[in-house]
Amino acid sequence: MADDQAKPSGPDLTKGVLLTDLADGGMFVGHVGASDILLARRGAEVFAVDAHCTHYHGPLAEGLVVGDTVRCPWHHACFDLRTGEALRAPALSPLSCWAVEQRGGKVFVGQKRAAQPRTRTTSATKAPEKIVIVGGGAAGFSAAEMLRREHYQGSIVMLSSDDGAPVDRPNLSKDYLAGTAPEDWLPLRPDSFYIDNKIELRLSANVTDIDRRAREVMLGNGSKVAYDRLLLATGAEPIRLPIPGFDGPVVHTLRSLDDCRAIIAAARDARRAVVIGASFIGLEVAASLRNRKIEVHVVAPEKRPMERVLGPQMGDFIRKLHEENGVHFHLEDSAVAIEGRRVKLKSGAALEADLVVAGVGVRPRIDVAEKAGLAIDRGVAVNAYLETTDPNILAAGDIARWPDPHSGANIRVEHWIVAQRQGATAARNMLGLQEKFEQVPFFWSQHYDVPINYVGHAEAWDEIAIEGDIAAKDCVLRFMQNKRVLAVASIYRDVDSLAVELEMEVERAA
Repeated sequence: MADDQAKPSGPDLTKGVLLTDLADGGMFVGHVGASDILLARRGAEVFAVDAHCTHYHGPLAEGLVVGDTVRCPWHHACFDLRTGEALRAPALSPLSCWAVEQRGGKVFVGQKRAAQPRTRTTSATKAPEKIVIVGGGAAGFSAAEMLRREHYQGSIVMLSSDDGAPVDRPNLSKDYLAGTAPEDWLPLRPDSFYIDNKIELRLSANVTDIDRRAREVMLGNGSKVAYDRLLLATGAEPIRLPIPGFDGPVVHTLRSLDDCRAIIAAARDARRAVVIGASFIGLEVAASLRNRKIEVHVVAPEKRPMERVLGPQMGDFIRKLHEENGVHFHLEDSAVAIEGRRVKLKSGAALEADLVVAGVGVRPRIDVAEKAGLAIDRGVAVNAYLETTDPNILAAGDIARWPDPHSGANIRVEHWIVAQRQGATAARNMLGLQEKFEQVPFFWSQHYDVPINYVGHAEAWDEIAIEGDIAAKDCVLRFMQNKRVLAVASIYRDVDSLAVELEMEVERAA
């Protein structure tokens, strides 16, 4: 995230700019007063909207215009240029729009336009009266937010096992853990949002069972909640290693805000930390702890970090990047016991640790779905509309295994943005809109000053085509199977990443 710039950018748009300076499909930034404004042209039309993404303040002018939309280069949020609406996660809030006038070969920007309320998407199906959402993460929140954005007037009950309202979970292993972001950045919406939108958010709610015939959700306290449509968005939980001492006081996992607070509290007096696992979460935690000047050791069984997802070349780069920032790796090794403040390794070595963080992956929380008799396939099996084998129950996020039109396989991914986008699609489908989930998976990871973007999904490949220079932090890697691109990873090639996403969408639609 970044603060607003002290000085506005570019020319004063109230004085006009030449239309010929703005190519069809092009963008540039100017200002009206102290506000940075993005001008975007599509044919004869010119649009004026806020210049920065409402997610992490990304520079939209460095993104991509697609039809009547603009896509953010950082994390692939998408906005409607006509209305400013946030069409795709991770952005939730709209852009402001500004009045535009063309005269004498020039474009003039006037006052900010009043916000345009979203037009309700119509459906032939009568809307359900009672919707229950199980889960307070990305998918659950996104579903509740989209239901109200679609002008749904019925009851919404969110049952979250967390102690607090939904937060921006990616930040827990990045800026917030590193100490560079305040906690007030974390809530996805203030508490007043749920009250104002009549979303009944029940925290510390433990769902134990579903009575599909009666259409009721059972909670651990013995209460029941009736539903007409039910969304399961229970997410995933960190894997706990079955080794002696894993439940000790110095050992932590990271999933919730409370988990992150506990790690931060332990880090205040820690001099040395051991991170078990070289996953994205594990390595982001390592980078964040290094930012707090803590000595960090990473223990993992693989030969290279992230090789399974990003390949050997990127794996070598990531290792070198972390080593240059002071991280010590103990690869092709594993923790076998934790004795007080000592982590014993399979190799026979032992590492002293004031703080241990396990980042060895997560498992989908599917117990309730399985108990209810829904089809399970290494997750909750859903169709293209995110419907389970019970038409009144949908699933989204980390638990959902859905038919991906690009790869041609049924896949389940644990990406924040995918969960948000599935939650929004599930919301519309609970209202009877029958919208297929066909968006291309996307995630990003941050290691010190290096962002890694990943588009698509490749569980296996037979070729990696590398464009640019990985070591120079300027590259695109295409993961291919039988000459077909399944996924693309990139560093500081934001427009290329957006273009790949668009190519995959076009290929899917063909």
